[in-house]
Amino acid sequence: MSATFLFDIIMVIAFPIMGRAFEMTDLGYGLWAGTAVNDTSSVVAAGYAFSETAGNFATIVKLTRTLSIVPIVLLFGYINQRTIAAQKAGTAAITADSKTNGKKSFSIAKIFPWFILAFLGFVALRSIADILVPLFFDENSIKTAAALISKISKFAFVMALGAIGLKTPFTKVAKSGVKPMIHGFIISLLVVVVSFCVQAMLGQM
Repeated sequence: MSATFLFDIIMVIAFPIMGRAFEMTDLGYGLWAGTAVNDTSSVVAAGYAFSETAGNFATIVKLTRTLSIVPIVLLFGYINQRTIAAQKAGTAAITADSKTNGKKSFSIAKIFPWFILAFLGFVALRSIADILVPLFFDENSIKTAAALISKISKFAFVMALGAIGLKTPFTKVAKSGVKPMIHGFIISLLVVVVSFCVQAMLGQM
């Protein structure tokens, strides 16, 4: 995880530079950053480092990716629960208590990404606000409030990145050895290159 996050930090710095070098559009860059960068906070940082519009596209792409993870997580969680239950059923010393514990080992509440619900809630709130707010406030007030909220959200992402960085001691990264770093580099590079090539073939640059 630490190795992946370190490469994400490198991407936050390198992506805007590469995007401008390749003369990518806001849409093309946003699709690329949202697809190729792993961590959500890093996607937002890399996207908005290029432009406001690119950041919006990158965030939408990343959250769409995250939404697609939900059914996969639930499916594999169920498979894991069934596997554990089958292993316990295969032992000679199984008891009713162990069966009960086996059933409790799988909890949707523990594996479900609840922030997705918060995201959908804010989408609904924004959609409702677009309809109701203009009825009570003038356009300048709305723009001022939107700019303030945008600044607060960016500050919160910066704090999140800083907090994750503070929890990533280089001593533990060094102790993990060279192999995890090499694996992380290869995986990150493949995702970046494949995503870029697919976009180039589709003309989304």
